[in-house]
Amino acid sequence: MDYREIYEQWLANPYFDEATKEELKGISEDENEIKERFYMDLEFGTAGLRGIIGAGTNRMNIYVVRRATQGLANYIAKVDKKAQGVAIAYDSRHMSPEFAEEAALCLAANGIKAYIFESLRPTPELSFAVRHLGCVAGINVTASHNPPEYNGYKVYWEDGAQITPPHDSGIMGEVKSISDWNTVKTMDKAEAEKADLFQVIGKEVDDAYMAELKKQVIHMDAIEKEGKNLKIVYTPLHGTGNIPARRILKELGFENVYVVKEQELPDGDFPTVSYPNPEAAEAFELGLKLAKEVDADLVLATDPDADRLGVRVKDKNGEYHDLTGNMSGCLLANYELSQRKAVSGSLPEDGALIKTIVTTNLADAIAKGYGVNLIEVLTGFKFIGQQILGFENSGKGSYLFGFEESYGCLIGTYARDKDAIVATMALCEAAAYYKTQGKTLWDAMIEMYEQFGYYKDAIQSVTMKGIEGLQKIQEIMNSLRQNPPAEFAGHKVTAVRDYKADTITDVTTGAVKPTGLPNSNVLYYELTDDAWVCVRPSGTEPKVKFYYGVKGTSLADADEKSDIMGKAVLDMVDSMK
Repeated sequence: MDYREIYEQWLANPYFDEATKEELKGISEDENEIKERFYMDLEFGTAGLRGIIGAGTNRMNIYVVRRATQGLANYIAKVDKKAQGVAIAYDSRHMSPEFAEEAALCLAANGIKAYIFESLRPTPELSFAVRHLGCVAGINVTASHNPPEYNGYKVYWEDGAQITPPHDSGIMGEVKSISDWNTVKTMDKAEAEKADLFQVIGKEVDDAYMAELKKQVIHMDAIEKEGKNLKIVYTPLHGTGNIPARRILKELGFENVYVVKEQELPDGDFPTVSYPNPEAAEAFELGLKLAKEVDADLVLATDPDADRLGVRVKDKNGEYHDLTGNMSGCLLANYELSQRKAVSGSLPEDGALIKTIVTTNLADAIAKGYGVNLIEVLTGFKFIGQQILGFENSGKGSYLFGFEESYGCLIGTYARDKDAIVATMALCEAAAYYKTQGKTLWDAMIEMYEQFGYYKDAIQSVTMKGIEGLQKIQEIMNSLRQNPPAEFAGHKVTAVRDYKADTITDVTTGAVKPTGLPNSNVLYYELTDDAWVCVRPSGTEPKVKFYYGVKGTSLADADEKSDIMGKAVLDMVDSMK
């Protein structure tokens, strides 16, 4: 059946509501729009769903959400875990409460109890709730930092991490096998509540989550001494972080927390930014303005679902510095490892620092410096969660810290996804601790560079939208495989990792060994002078991403080398367009 036939089917089928049909009638003269909405089903990938809100099979709407949930319910029934129930959370985006309720009622209709939060909550709290309530799975309705027209649907398994093999392919298979929309179940909310299959949750889980965060504090003494003096500017960027981030800081004793009023309240339009991404400079414009007014020590911004944290820190000259995800992750890793060692006298012999393959080599140097294991996983925090589960199941390995370059980390094992609330807490704690020593967070950053090396990492994303874009991204990946580059910006390629082919090829000797990681469409180039380049299509956006890292002798030297590498990467992309 082609896209036009499916479009006509949606218009004729009584299963679809009138508002949906009216929306579709409105595009009847726009063939391209009809094609974009119906040429494929919105793909249920390894992270779940993410797409533009609207009517159609290739859009986010209640019917696509129901179908995904029916697939999940079928899989839960297949593995005989219906009795455990499913936790559901949602963020501040348009249609998030509606999608969450539709998912809950679909589960209920399948005899699976849904525990749904009373109002918006951060992603890490959903991860925690799955574990806390003993659920078999979790659903989080969020599109993270995507533009306002998007929404998404993430699925978690009982360990609290996003789904990994074999559950991801099992659920995807069940979703894909649903071809008849009429087979998707739902039920009346009042009936679901009466049958004890729909339960609203809130305060009890919030309190338990806060208690777990507090357990991660190392230097309460530093907070008690300097917490009242530290000035913190915080913005939730119209998302879910506002209440939990402010609550944990207040309860620990940070008295001077200034919230960016214009960005305080949840708003799915994200009116103050073009898109709510703490990686973007514009996300900090209002926060920095307020910071300069109150002379703040640090500026923090969480993304809409509060799993990622952007950071600006003030130096002793009053200048604010932008910390990338690699920088803030390493700053926290160094703080956690050094202070846990200082307090306990040593770190566990089987202790591990975990990072993704596109995360800075500075993490490797830190792990080596503290004599702990460095474990590398594929991009996606769920693979860090998978490692923690492996430690638990085997009894071997102690999780110390895990992070990825995209502004996400986890301290502790109470959750299995990145947590910007615990990162907010820990950075403020670290700032208080260094303040007791007369240092700023920027001083601590420079000291770390001096100790482990001036590593600089960056990313270039090339957006390619629509059907043609997907094809072009694939062509770029194919071209790089068929004609592998010999060098980047004067740095020779020493080894090529192809995670799709599961090979690491030594360029000099030709020797080949496996990557040891799951199959993934990723190419990684190890370069001379501790430099590297990695290429991968985004799993959540129509982009191909080029990650790269260099090592310099100073901040200025690292910046210069990084700029040269970035230009070389873009020149290569331009030559392939």
